[in-house]
Amino acid sequence: MGIAHPFFIYFRHMKYTAVIFDLGGVIIHIDYAATIHAFENLGHRDFHNVYSQAQQSGLFDELETGKISGQRFVNELLPYLKRGTSPNKVVAAWNAMIGAIPKERIALLQKVREKYPVYLLSNTNELHMQAVQRSWQEASEKPMSEFFDHIYLSHEIGMRKPNAEIFEFVCRENKLNPSETLFIDDSIQHIEGAKSCGLQTVHLTDFELLDQLFS
Repeated sequence: MGIAHPFFIYFRHMKYTAVIFDLGGVIIHIDYAATIHAFENLGHRDFHNVYSQAQQSGLFDELETGKISGQRFVNELLPYLKRGTSPNKVVAAWNAMIGAIPKERIALLQKVREKYPVYLLSNTNELHMQAVQRSWQEASEKPMSEFFDHIYLSHEIGMRKPNAEIFEFVCRENKLNPSETLFIDDSIQHIEGAKSCGLQTVHLTDFELLDQLFS
């Protein structure tokens, strides 16, 4: 018999009464490099410096907090791209990072929700969510809303991780005790934000590990 990995020993000793999942990199595959490469192919040679998993410039923050529309976002990017680039190509490049949702993830969410209240908390935007919905429909006949007690999307509520206000808002609205709430995310800055509000956290560094955590 092999020795249990310290990470799983740590996780199995955690006590929690509710679970908050991130979306990208936790429920759905995300490839940030695919979007960076797509924009570079459209002529934006500096895109990797203005957008990444770890940080992003103001334009992207405005999109993710609903301050600007998807159309405005596309129009703001067009001057930095090759002449003749269509808005549809910009949307396709922006959504290139959105991957598949394994059917095992759907089954996992159903399993976890049988035991705990389950919430989704994602930094996202209207354009990405269109692609996410397509991926979801390929993985499940049931809508996303049936797998979560509530879905919180940054562009709809005007707040984004890792700011404390968004974690406080979710806990307050659902009467969650932060010390008894588990938050799972693949971005360390979001994990640190949740920790500062007293939540228990798991930094998911390997997409495939999530199923093993709840096995």
